[in-house]
Amino acid sequence: MKRKIITTGDGSKTIQIEGWDEQYHSKHGAVQEAYHVFMEHGLRLFQNEEVKLLEIGFGTGLNALITLMEAPKQQLSVDYVGVEAFPVSMEEVGALDYCRQLEAEVHQADFQKMHSLPWEETVSITPGFSLLKQQKDFKEIDDQDSFNLIYFDAFGARVQPELWTEGVFLKMYHALRQNGVLVTYAAKGSVRRAMQAVGFTVERLPGPPGKREMLRAKKL
Repeated sequence: MKRKIITTGDGSKTIQIEGWDEQYHSKHGAVQEAYHVFMEHGLRLFQNEEVKLLEIGFGTGLNALITLMEAPKQQLSVDYVGVEAFPVSMEEVGALDYCRQLEAEVHQADFQKMHSLPWEETVSITPGFSLLKQQKDFKEIDDQDSFNLIYFDAFGARVQPELWTEGVFLKMYHALRQNGVLVTYAAKGSVRRAMQAVGFTVERLPGPPGKREMLRAKKL
C-alpha cells in the first residue's frame, strides 16, 4: 500500500497511507497528539519507578522517542516493548526528522538505534530505557500480567475495525498488571463498550487537537 510523508498541523511529519486516507499520527499534529494522549494521560501517571510499557503500533517510533526523553524527568526506568506488523523504512525515518522538530538532536543517534536494532532482541538505548521490538500481528500477543502501561496506537477503527474488538482488548487486559493503564486516542462508543465488556474501567478524557475526546482504561 502506497505511503507518503505529510506535514501535520503542528509542523511535525507523519506517514500517510494513501489508499486508506489514514495517517500514523493525527493530521492535526503528530507531536501534539503523542504528548497529549500518551505522555500527559499515560506516562505521567508514574513517578520514581520501573515501568514496563507496551506500544501497540510502534510505527514511526515517535512515541518511543518522546517516552525516552520524558522518562528521566519523572525518574522512571522504562522497559519498552513495541509491536509492529509493518515496519517503516530507514529512509522514512530520516524524512520524518523528529529529533529536529523536538529540538532533541542530542537523541538523534538514540532514535536511529531504535529503528536499526534487531527485532526480538532487548537492547539498552540509554541507561534508563531499553527497547524490544516485536514484528507480529497484534492478535498474536499473549503476554500475561506483564505491563504497567499500554499505548494503544493502532490504525483507526474506520480502516481496521478488527483491531478494536473485545478479542483484542481482552488480550490487552490480560497483558496488563493489576492497576495497569491503557491509553488511546480513540473515543468511539463501540471501542469504549468493547473495553468495558472485557473488564476495563474506562474514562473519557479531553482529546488532542482535532478530537473532542480520548479514552483511558484501567485494570482494577
